[in-house]
Amino acid sequence: MKIAVAGAGAFGTGLAIALAANGPVTLWARDEGAVLAMAETRKNDARLSGQAIPDAVTITADLNSLFTADTILLAIPAQRLGQWLQTNVQHLTGKRLVACCKGIDQSTLRGPVALIEDLVPNAIAAMLTGPSFAVDIADNLPTALTLACTDNVEGPYLQECLSTPTLRLYLSHDVIGAELGGALKNVIAIACGVCMGAGFGESARAAIITRGFAEMRRIGTSLGADPETLTGLSGFGDLALTCTSDASRNYRFGMSIGAGKSFDPSTTVEGAATAVSVTKLAQKHNLDLPICKVVADLSAGTITPETALITLLSRPLRKE
Repeated sequence: MKIAVAGAGAFGTGLAIALAANGPVTLWARDEGAVLAMAETRKNDARLSGQAIPDAVTITADLNSLFTADTILLAIPAQRLGQWLQTNVQHLTGKRLVACCKGIDQSTLRGPVALIEDLVPNAIAAMLTGPSFAVDIADNLPTALTLACTDNVEGPYLQECLSTPTLRLYLSHDVIGAELGGALKNVIAIACGVCMGAGFGESARAAIITRGFAEMRRIGTSLGADPETLTGLSGFGDLALTCTSDASRNYRFGMSIGAGKSFDPSTTVEGAATAVSVTKLAQKHNLDLPICKVVADLSAGTITPETALITLLSRPLRKE
């Protein structure tokens, strides 16, 4: 298998570094200046400071080099993935395309694998997701992820080829559950960040995690996910990590909102866009997702953390 990673952000770079333990990897970035800097220093200090990029990783801005691989890991932001697939569809037919982004496309309300299946129908589509930070993967720290793929032959093959001595992949056929778990945990992480940034306390954060997980299961069940998937690595596991660590971009974004501080606009925050998508899905399927709705409003700046808290606390009392 010839492996390439599309997208040299923190996660894409971390994956390329880790997978180099198995053999040559191509890492593609669209910014030629960034590629030249990474090739010279063998580091990606702009996105993943401190980690050395092994010689087994070829860094390039040439799309043709990317397309020579038969397996491409798509570490492209979820809101840009659809356009990227449409632009390059003629080069992606028949390839194994593994989505490594977490989100729900705002224009189509589709997850990453669903976008691949819609836009590149002759490709093998899969999803790599779960509790992980790029720096841990790059540092070869023990990490367990979910690989979701409906193909009974290609799924196990990808699982074998993308696992390393420190990166353990668990195979799932529930693509919908894997997509939703990875996307929705970012929304709840923003809510938790707001909670801590505003000084509402640990007990309030525990309540948000618990009720947020209930919302994840509610929409997941409605859209056809296996509830068991959402209790695994790609659901609850990722939720627990992202909602409790300031290494999470989404959590830090929420903290900045809660504290009334600015946030680096160049940092990708998938949960903010996903909150809008989830709110649309909730309306479409007549679902009650109050935390997701509040996060959409907070991200848009239309309500304050104090108003959000009052909104959630004033909801009717009911059984758990």
